[in-house]
Amino acid sequence: MKLDILAFSVHPDDIELGCSGTLLVEKSQGKKIGIIDLTRGELGTRGTAETRDKEAAAAAKILELDVRENLAFADGFFKNDEVHQRKVIAAIRKYRPEIVLCNAPEDRHPDHGRSAQLVEDAGFLSGLRKIETFDNNGKAQEPWRPKYIFNYIQDRYLPPDFVIDISAVIDKKVESIKAYATQFYNPALNEPETYISSPDFLDSVLYRSKMLGKMIGVKHAEGFISKKTVGLHNFNSLIVQNT
Repeated sequence: MKLDILAFSVHPDDIELGCSGTLLVEKSQGKKIGIIDLTRGELGTRGTAETRDKEAAAAAKILELDVRENLAFADGFFKNDEVHQRKVIAAIRKYRPEIVLCNAPEDRHPDHGRSAQLVEDAGFLSGLRKIETFDNNGKAQEPWRPKYIFNYIQDRYLPPDFVIDISAVIDKKVESIKAYATQFYNPALNEPETYISSPDFLDSVLYRSKMLGKMIGVKHAEGFISKKTVGLHNFNSLIVQNT
């Protein structure tokens, strides 16, 4: 299956927090969308790898994904090396996305920045013909390089290069986040408190989307960072704000 957009997250729930609204918007436009989680989030204080698997599957249904996979890298200990790059290259070549989304380039959690660089490096290497990778049937894969790789913004505020209006899908974005019942505020669970399990944390996600939305005159938005210059066909692609 060829995808239009392939989003990578180092932990299940990164996508839901960072760019699920954008995926929902693109899906509503008929795009084929997929997520690849690099780890199962097994080092998380709350829940288990097994519960995270189930929660990721529930969120995938809410987001109406065409595909969701997990590469089962070691949470906290994966490296940006040849072994891991080849696995990401194989995933990119498998789905041949036009656009790749990945974690923030630097953030509170060290896995985020490391995974972002891993995906960026693999995205470039995926276009080199002399790097050989094989599918699950042992067939050689064709090279493929996505047209763009964008980083979504996570816990730390990083100035976005562009933002996307997600006002129409904000409720569904929140629903996809809440699919991770073990990770976020849930008084019914007897789990240790963490940075993201307080009742105020989900409020902060909405505050961020409102702040980014205000920048372009809409109710909610998500921001992205791009090392590559983003081009427009014409000015009709711009959101016109009231002056």
